[in-house]
Amino acid sequence: MTPDSLFQIASTVVLPGWAALAFAPLARARCVLIARIIAVLLSGLYVSLLAAGLAGEGPPAGASFDTLEGVRLLLSSPAALLAGWVHYLVFDLWVGSWEAEDNKLPHWLLLPCLALTFVAGPTGLLLYHLLKAARTLRT
Repeated sequence: MTPDSLFQIASTVVLPGWAALAFAPLARARCVLIARIIAVLLSGLYVSLLAAGLAGEGPPAGASFDTLEGVRLLLSSPAALLAGWVHYLVFDLWVGSWEAEDNKLPHWLLLPCLALTFVAGPTGLLLYHLLKAARTLRT
């Protein structure tokens, strides 16, 4: 399978997990479980992409985690970029499932946090914590 087709598959497979979290008040534990199962399945794809990359040509010369240029080189191949994308999909979905499971906000306040976590991970997590802190201080 090509990196482009795997990108499309991974980007589509994650959507039911986010939909489940959006409907979490209907059956919170089940919806969180659905999201986490999808995250774990996508983790398997990530591991296989990582293994394939390490078994293949490996990273280009100069690739490292020490410099911004080194990280750019690490992600310079389509396969490595795909692995990075799947990494984001998995962790953002897992964080969203934690936000839903934590259950410290009314669902109408959780929804914007989930939406932001989906499209800009840390931004949604920050909003979740700010709203949670504001509600705690108010009581």
